[in-house]
Amino acid sequence: MTRAQMIFHDIVYAAADGVGVITLNRPAYRNAQSYRMLDEIDAAFDLAQADEAVRVLLVRGAGGVFSSGHDLGTPEAIAYREALGARPGIQTYDQFKRYNLDLLLKWRNFPKPTIAMVEGYCIYAGWMLAACLDVVFAAEDAEFLGGFVEYNCLPWDVGVRRAKELCFESRFITAAQAADFGLVNRVLAGTDLERETFAWARRVAENSPEALRMAKIQMNKAQDAQGFTQALEDSLGDYVAMMWMPGGDMRVEGVRRLVTVDLAVKGRRGERFGLTAQQPPKVG
Repeated sequence: MTRAQMIFHDIVYAAADGVGVITLNRPAYRNAQSYRMLDEIDAAFDLAQADEAVRVLLVRGAGGVFSSGHDLGTPEAIAYREALGARPGIQTYDQFKRYNLDLLLKWRNFPKPTIAMVEGYCIYAGWMLAACLDVVFAAEDAEFLGGFVEYNCLPWDVGVRRAKELCFESRFITAAQAADFGLVNRVLAGTDLERETFAWARRVAENSPEALRMAKIQMNKAQDAQGFTQALEDSLGDYVAMMWMPGGDMRVEGVRRLVTVDLAVKGRRGERFGLTAQQPPKVG
């Protein structure tokens, strides 16, 4: 089966008026990213690259949520991963690196402009996905949770001191804060987000493909001259060491949630020192 004939299960892909749209489509799991979803996202990127009519690629989430992060063990995700057949050792490492670094770097270097349209939660792998895209538009009630993750772009997204602050405490930030820190380009009312994001994407699609390509290359080269890609490659090794550190326990027992994410959730509930409960973002 060719990519053009591929049947998607966890995303929806469509293109019109010069804009390709990838919709993460696992709303029952708040668009948690399984390996199958990531393979399908990659296939959609390839379709958009091959289609000359597509000038801009937009990524969004179904159900009012961008992405709640990695899929940490739903039955279908486990079955798909096991079916891939990676043996313990270097094959498992290569697989982990592909889904948590290589694909994101590939999408970051996608030869056409990309935009994330963020609603609701954007947590860990959700942040990774949004951050590897060129531009981020967010609803005013969107919430972001970043930390030391596999694609460790956080210091580049918000600056080193902000990155330390967020990682050390582990807390959600609002869309307005994410814009102030430098991750988000525009914060829009939820009722305006889709209209304004698509309007911007269509204006970009009117531009010269040559101008768009070369501008993006230059911006990415400027970042790489500061060591971006090399730093992310190196950081992955530290992340793997942390996850497999003897005696370490990174997950909440009996729950598909990382300990650091659980701290942020408790913070939203007012269950941490000096904090009061907050209302969750509206979904749908």
